[in-house]
Amino acid sequence: MNRILFNLTLMFENLKKSKNLKTAYTVFKYLFFLCLAGGAGVLLLVIYYVWDLPQPEKFTETPFIQSTKIYDRTGKVLLYDIYGEEKREIVSFDKISDNLKHAVLASEDSRFYQHGGVDILGVLRAIWIDIKQQSKSQGGSTITQQLVRSVYLTGQKSISRKIREAVLSIELEAKYSKDQIFDWYLNQVPFGENAYGAEAASQTYFNKPASDLTIAEAALLTAVLPAPSYYSPYGSHKADLLAKKDVILEKMQKLGYITEEELESSKNEKLNFAESTISIKAPDFVMYVKKYLDDKYGEDYLKEKGLRIYTTLDYDLQEYAEKTIKDADQTNIAKNAYNAAMVVINPKNGQILTLIGSKNYFAKSYPAGCDENPEQTCLFEPKYDVATMGQRQPGSSFKPFAYATAFKKGYTANTVLWDVKTEFNPTCNPNGDDTGTVCYNPQDYDGKNRGPVTLRTALDCSLNIPAVKVLYLAGIPETLQTAKDFGITTLTDTSNYGLSLVLGGGDVNLLEMTSAYGVFAAEGNYTPPVSILKIEDSEGNIIEQNQEQSTKVLDTQIARQINDILSDNNARTPIFGAHSPLYIPGYQVAAKTGTTQYFVDGWTMGYTPFAVVGVWTGNNDNTPTNDEGVGIAAPIWNTVMQKVLSSNPVENFTPPEPITDRSAALLGTLPADDTNTILYYVDKNNPSGPQPTNPAQDPQYALWQIGINNWLIQNKKY
Repeated sequence: MNRILFNLTLMFENLKKSKNLKTAYTVFKYLFFLCLAGGAGVLLLVIYYVWDLPQPEKFTETPFIQSTKIYDRTGKVLLYDIYGEEKREIVSFDKISDNLKHAVLASEDSRFYQHGGVDILGVLRAIWIDIKQQSKSQGGSTITQQLVRSVYLTGQKSISRKIREAVLSIELEAKYSKDQIFDWYLNQVPFGENAYGAEAASQTYFNKPASDLTIAEAALLTAVLPAPSYYSPYGSHKADLLAKKDVILEKMQKLGYITEEELESSKNEKLNFAESTISIKAPDFVMYVKKYLDDKYGEDYLKEKGLRIYTTLDYDLQEYAEKTIKDADQTNIAKNAYNAAMVVINPKNGQILTLIGSKNYFAKSYPAGCDENPEQTCLFEPKYDVATMGQRQPGSSFKPFAYATAFKKGYTANTVLWDVKTEFNPTCNPNGDDTGTVCYNPQDYDGKNRGPVTLRTALDCSLNIPAVKVLYLAGIPETLQTAKDFGITTLTDTSNYGLSLVLGGGDVNLLEMTSAYGVFAAEGNYTPPVSILKIEDSEGNIIEQNQEQSTKVLDTQIARQINDILSDNNARTPIFGAHSPLYIPGYQVAAKTGTTQYFVDGWTMGYTPFAVVGVWTGNNDNTPTNDEGVGIAAPIWNTVMQKVLSSNPVENFTPPEPITDRSAALLGTLPADDTNTILYYVDKNNPSGPQPTNPAQDPQYALWQIGINNWLIQNKKY
């Protein structure tokens, strides 16, 4: 019996083993076919991506270029020919300085002579650094990959392109030597300023052959490579370029290419750049347009498609404005203002007619060498476009936005506020005598107090104390929303703005300010700034055309109220005089000045129904000017505005309709001997509603009334 059981058990175990073997065989069979299919797929993928691998001559031949041309609004004045003067000179590998080779290897691909085209360790290291720094600043592409990408592939970011790039790089390295690939790279890579390859770059930037580059010069050229436009030594990021140059020098020292002594001497070496030879008109405007084109179409498209860009620029007016700023330069410098910027816009369609970002794009920074020393600031930076890039405090030129917001709530040009010494912080001495950092008791420009004034007088004479009260009545969030509706995008730190906002406590740029004033000129319609009329391809087909539409952002009657006030020369005469630069005889022109604390920034904004002219003056590094009176910007504004007026038919503002459906307090018809603050009569949150039963509930009521009472006592009105 036991024998039978044993045999049965043995048979069962053999059967079990037989089934396991069959299962294992089945699994192995499927895995084999899966691997075979996968291998075939990979092989097909490789064949698909490498079947048309470029021949060696592909990397040395000059490509056919159809450059993109940028014109003025007439299509007759060529402002800039992008890639129209491409500089490229092929030299042998031994004619390129070892300094440049070492700098490129240290910066771009230190394991170039070890990897096979794709550096897996480099990719992993770049990913790790990006994770630690929480950024995407590290690149993992090898020199071979960069070469393949620049010559053979597009700049489009996709998985397909990445695979193709990697496969082509590996195949390229299998066919050609490292030195040959590096040779092609150094003769092909773009260095900016339309210079391609080491020889052209060396001649362009230093007027010398690539074989004679010093260590410092080689490191600087290498620093340009990742972003030639951004890191151009002729651009506004020269300090960043020099800092990157020093980083590359340190990498070269760590890799043993240079000694410690060479590192220090190269860091301190004075680099003498050749003058830029690129021909360009209206350079700040062109660079503004080019940035848009680069972002939308990309470098390859602009280089190859022969586009024709017809812009909004009025080149005659641009030239006149540039000359006006140049003529005013010595006068401005005498007042310690070393820079100026200007924008002219047609408010009816948003078209930019003139854009000047600095007084002279082609001049040198001042003081000399300031742009090369990270520890020194520049009074004047020629390539920094203050008009579109600079964020400056607008001073009193921001006031019309607060007044317009107050008018939305029901206040009028005749509403009376008291221009008296006032403390606005309830925790401070209500007499306005505290000078602590938390206290806020601003003064008018001339230090005087005028008692009761209408909003018309307060805005025209740019009185600060009534303006702060207007902002309180209008509301800070509501005023910020008005500015945003008008196209101002820079006032984003909303939690930190206080009542000083109305005196220019937030940063703006000149282009957006000029465009925002256009809302008043266009009677409440906002059109975003437009720089391009149309874009045509090489065959004349329109591929893009301006289709910007205006948006109603302000009631027509409110816009007309602002226009009526800002064009009232009689109302501003007590402060500015009857014949100030804000006044142009024979024409109806609205104007507003702005000056920041210590005269750091000077603004003049003015407009007619068909043109807005905005001017900024000051220093790039915020050094105070010696501004006095109406300002440094106003004479420049006046000269250009007269040119605009003489070139167009006369057109006046439409007057606002009379307002009668408001309370006596809002209409400014209270008895002449009334000495109450307006908060006695209106609820700031509902000024058109019933009179407050307990005005003292408003935290500003007592402060404003004490200010009035003190003024009455001082002036013996009681």
